[in-house]
Amino acid sequence: MKNMYFDTHAHYDDEKFDPDRDAVLAALPGAGVSLVLNPGCDVASSRAAFALAQRYAHVYAAVGLHPENCAGADDADFAAIETLARQEKVVAIGEIGLDYYWEENPPRGFQMEVFRRQLRMALALDLPVIIHDRDAHGDCLAAVSEFPGLRGVFHCYSGSPEMAEELLRRGWYLGFDGPVTYKNARRAPEVIALCPPERMLLETDSPYLSPVPHRGERNDSRNLPFIAQKIAELKHITAEEVAERCTENGKRLFGIK
Repeated sequence: MKNMYFDTHAHYDDEKFDPDRDAVLAALPGAGVSLVLNPGCDVASSRAAFALAQRYAHVYAAVGLHPENCAGADDADFAAIETLARQEKVVAIGEIGLDYYWEENPPRGFQMEVFRRQLRMALALDLPVIIHDRDAHGDCLAAVSEFPGLRGVFHCYSGSPEMAEELLRRGWYLGFDGPVTYKNARRAPEVIALCPPERMLLETDSPYLSPVPHRGERNDSRNLPFIAQKIAELKHITAEEVAERCTENGKRLFGIK
């Protein structure tokens, strides 16, 4: 029986899929990808993610304001995100968080304000969150620690093993993507070694972060087996077990039957 994968983070609303979006999405179940979660990054992409979830039985949506896209966010934007978050097949608030990598990003204080407001929204709506944390590990951990009732995933986890242990202790999930297959992946093997299989999620971050042997190409969910195989090698379990565990984890976290 073919492994059935859940890609818990893929941006099929991205313009890189404009030429063949429907063909790719329609092909996924036949390629062993039974579920996809498409997070939004601003109001427009959150609406697009919701529209894809309405069109495809195997696609679900998350909605939110990404730190790179939050400049000028106002009450109307938050109201639009909350309205979308109440819709059927919207299963999380995300992609939200902090990004200190790009100097041109909105000021850190404003990013934090937008982040905290969405964390409060997720708690009020009883939804999990999808956290983007780039070069902001301490501030991201501090922010989520202010809301002990929160649940969710640190997407494309890139923090230290020590931070991973703290997040796992608090009940968080860790998402693993194509970079775990890269030769220069330093922390990932150590983090994967300490992360219990029941707290891992498989992600592609499509169309970005293609795994080896497709690094540099446009990514899509059909590349999940390359990520699962690398995790399996590091955990000394089978790729089948990785696929099965991570699919069940995603369904549990995002409340998908």
